[in-house]
Amino acid sequence: MNATQTTANQLLAALGVRNVVGFFLVLARVSPLFLVAPMFNSRQVPARARTIVALAFALGLYPLAVAGQTLPTEAFAIVGLIVKEMLVGLAFALCVSVMFAAVDAAGTLLDFMVGFAFGGSLDPITGNQSAVLARVYSLVAVAIFIAINGDAWLIQGMSRTFDIVPLSASPDFASISQGVVAVFTTIFASALAVAAPVLIACVLTDVAFGLVSRVVPQMNVFAVGFPVKVIVGLVVVAASLPFVGGWISDQLQLSVGEALQTLRMG
Repeated sequence: MNATQTTANQLLAALGVRNVVGFFLVLARVSPLFLVAPMFNSRQVPARARTIVALAFALGLYPLAVAGQTLPTEAFAIVGLIVKEMLVGLAFALCVSVMFAAVDAAGTLLDFMVGFAFGGSLDPITGNQSAVLARVYSLVAVAIFIAINGDAWLIQGMSRTFDIVPLSASPDFASISQGVVAVFTTIFASALAVAAPVLIACVLTDVAFGLVSRVVPQMNVFAVGFPVKVIVGLVVVAASLPFVGGWISDQLQLSVGEALQTLRMG
């Protein structure tokens, strides 16, 4: 035990207490990104690998974050700053995750409309149970996220948070929480915008079969309508996916901007 304490003291003396404190503060802000933000929190990436990447990310941002900052060395002050940094990082990560939440909600809504909600399976991205179209939209969102270098946008956005809320600054968390809530209220509207073409097509199909059933009562509408509705839904999904890709690209930029604006509100 004494040998371990001696080694730790020697390490702190070699690195400098303020440098160690600064690194852990940066790590505290970066960590929520790997717990909440899309792609960074993927279940397909082992937790150990995410931890290593988070440490490397914090090490890379450390010189930018601590430049010109006066950091305390008292235990209580350090704990308070760590909690503050985790909350700031969490606010940023939650804001940028809204886009993926909207896409997932749109896919789930379409599964109910088309009829795929009866067959659920494991989503490889989130690790949750989901139906066919929810997984399709989730995988498309991830593919577009990678294609447009969305991870680089999130990293650049995280680096800018240190300019907006420095390590030694104390933001107004009441304003930040209001900004996060305001961003989350747009999830359902965004989901409707993504799913609107397929929803309209499914509703028109239902209306058409309703009229047919009144004209030809002998027809078994349920037997004929379900496969037709599936075909119509899949055709419109295939036709609308390119537009969904453009929406995801624009929404990702907007999400990062809204996240930074939310922190700036403090």
